[in-house]
Amino acid sequence: MNAFWVFLSVIAFGLLHSLLASLTAKALARQWLGRRLADGLYRLFYNLVAALSVLPPLALAVLLPDGPALWRLPAPLLFVTIPLQLAAVAGMIVSLWRVDLPRFVGVRQLLRLLVNYPDPRDLPVLRTDGVHGWVRHPLYFFSLVLIWLLPVMTPNFLALNVGVTLYFWIGSIYEERKLVREFGEVYRAHQARVPRLLPWLSKSPGARRREQPRPPRDIDSRAS
Repeated sequence: MNAFWVFLSVIAFGLLHSLLASLTAKALARQWLGRRLADGLYRLFYNLVAALSVLPPLALAVLLPDGPALWRLPAPLLFVTIPLQLAAVAGMIVSLWRVDLPRFVGVRQLLRLLVNYPDPRDLPVLRTDGVHGWVRHPLYFFSLVLIWLLPVMTPNFLALNVGVTLYFWIGSIYEERKLVREFGEVYRAHQARVPRLLPWLSKSPGARRREQPRPPRDIDSRAS
């Protein structure tokens, strides 16, 4: 039963996170606060809420009474899984840095609001090379590697992992709809070439060539 509450808390986090990430929420913020103030504050507000709302699922998984271990990785295997987890953490850092970490967090937008200075780096940039040429959502992929290679899996943490995986899977679908609206055929070409969450679920080269559309010329060159 405790595992159910852990899973439910992850679902609640995912719903709140997805709601705040929606274009409707951003449009309402602009309507209530004005475009300049909303654009300067919303991303930072969104990330602060995400950071705070992820704490209850983690706390429940740790603090609620848990059942016996469902499985334990044998000690020799830890010499493989621990380096993979460390590599996943490094991959998460690289992924965040490549998408412009200050902009991703919302600091750049806040500074622009405070000093009232237009920064060309505020323009959205689509990364399709490096780790983003391997999997379309590397931050999600590396997070999944990290959580599923835990050395000991209990019912609470299994519920947490299943909920997070489900959120990543469904959330990435809605996120991609926004990316298609933002980048158009350039992102559709990226979708045709690169797997969404799992890099080994790739399409054959022939299928990629058939499905890849020609990017329009008026797309920002930094998005390719």
